[in-house]
Amino acid sequence: MVLLGAFLPWVYSGAGTFAGVRGAGLWTMYAAVLGVAGAIIRPYRIAAVHAFVLAAVAVAMPVWQVVHLLSKVGFAGWMPGVGLVLTVGGGVLAGFAGLTLWRTARTEQAG
Repeated sequence: MVLLGAFLPWVYSGAGTFAGVRGAGLWTMYAAVLGVAGAIIRPYRIAAVHAFVLAAVAVAMPVWQVVHLLSKVGFAGWMPGVGLVLTVGGGVLAGFAGLTLWRTARTEQAG
């Protein structure tokens, strides 16, 4: 979700649409590749760390983008795009996946 959201429009405005990869979405794209790498490794703790990094970047960058836009122009003249929402949603899901992986690793280590 995060990788796809990076390429979709993050902001709709009167001047046109702005894709995520033209700004902060580039960082989310890099983090998504790291998340894919974390999805294919076996140790759960390392995979959880990958998921937490992806979650942090995929939530922080769109929030920063919205705060930046609000400080520049306020609420007038723009609205969030589908890529922005998809990226935040993917970040939240990655956070839950990282938490599940972390708990699984702790349970596996104890038993």
